[in-house]
Amino acid sequence: MAQLESFFGAVGGVVWGPYLLIPLLLGTGLYLTIRLGGIQLIRLGAALRLGLIKRHDDDAEGDISQFQALTTAMAATVGTGNIVGVATAISIGGPGALFWMWVTAILGMASKYSEAFLGVRFRTTDEVGEKNGGPQYYLERGIPNGFGKFLALSFAVFTVLACFGIGNMTQGNSIASNLERSFALPTWITGVVLAAMTLIVLVGGIKSIGRVTAGLVPVMILFYVLGALYILIANASGIPAAVGMIFTDAFTGTSAVGGFAGSAIMIAVQFGVARGIFSNESGMGSAAIAAASAQTTHPVRQGLVSMTQTFIDTIIVVSCTGLVIITTGVWNEIDPATGEQLSAALMTGQAFTHGLPGQWGHWIVTLGLVLFAYSTILGWAYYGERNVERLVGHGGVMPFRVLFSLVVLVGCTMQLGVVWNFSDVMNGLMAIPNLIGLLILSGLVARETSFYLKHDPRLEANRAEIEAFMKGRPGWEEWKESERSAMA
Repeated sequence: MAQLESFFGAVGGVVWGPYLLIPLLLGTGLYLTIRLGGIQLIRLGAALRLGLIKRHDDDAEGDISQFQALTTAMAATVGTGNIVGVATAISIGGPGALFWMWVTAILGMASKYSEAFLGVRFRTTDEVGEKNGGPQYYLERGIPNGFGKFLALSFAVFTVLACFGIGNMTQGNSIASNLERSFALPTWITGVVLAAMTLIVLVGGIKSIGRVTAGLVPVMILFYVLGALYILIANASGIPAAVGMIFTDAFTGTSAVGGFAGSAIMIAVQFGVARGIFSNESGMGSAAIAAASAQTTHPVRQGLVSMTQTFIDTIIVVSCTGLVIITTGVWNEIDPATGEQLSAALMTGQAFTHGLPGQWGHWIVTLGLVLFAYSTILGWAYYGERNVERLVGHGGVMPFRVLFSLVVLVGCTMQLGVVWNFSDVMNGLMAIPNLIGLLILSGLVARETSFYLKHDPRLEANRAEIEAFMKGRPGWEEWKESERSAMA
């Protein structure tokens, strides 16, 4: 196991290193931002209004509302990365790592828009009448040659493997270890209860997942953010210095004290980007799978709704965590028990404990971790089953749901060093074919986006109005037909 952990750690260092995934992620996001005219900034207000206030398109094809598709994707992304991942980036890369998480998010919003657009544009209806889409379909259908099929199948395989790691065992382990530390609850009890709760929800399919996440995600984010805002208001005088430190350290490479002082700027960039993508998953293609199930009258509309996920995840939730860690001074605190820098696993909890009265900080972080991690399990279970269906057909879905739920129990009761490293590698590998596909299909995305927004800039057109200005548009009739028929 030690050798496997070392092997996957070394491979992960290459995949997430400065010469492969980091430039590919940032480069793709920047390229799409330019081609789409800064859509993530110009259309953010309209997208938030459609996704969070209106929440659905009337008389639209799909399995769940646009809001439920958004919360399902957010369920998979708002997880331990928002609590432990931020602390890891800051503990190794210093406060400047938070700046690079912001950069990754802003550029990643263009990637998230593009992959969600394509997820809806090339989605199909399966044999039981459910919508199916994501990179495992749009890479093959949008790039009609052997290379497109290779990219699609690669994505599907890597996603199924990744879902058992980053979307299952690591999340269950985080829940079990926190409940054991806080309430002395044996990990096997947590595992049994969590596995049962997961299976009950998964058996109901995407409609069940959508209902649960639509109720759970907004509450857990609001609860966590309100706690963070209380701390930031109490430490308001330290916010300007913290923000200044974030921007300064992003370009000086200053890091936390415990043996990391003087680290290179590349460390801040590497961990900021890596933890940023771990948190919001922009460019990985996973959110496109949830987007494809949405009831929407046009791919552009769901693409815009989906990109708000990255804004909420990183610009709001991650920023709250990072600023709390920095303003409370915990980011360079020494652990009296070890004489070394406070570990990332304890850093966020310590910051909330410092900033809130009594035990409130401890309870907020513990409950936040439990809810965030459980929602991540549900979101990734859906990603996994959609790719299992792509690989082996609908008959493989129910066995996958049972197996996935049982693996949650395993994750709660074992050490996961090798699983974390394996998950990092699989996450990176599933992003690579998707990013290549986004670059190849960027012309289609830009062309159709420009045409649609020319006719409906405020996202207020109804179905009849959309039908009127889209009539005769290349690909429009093909999309509507694929909405109603199963893939051959």
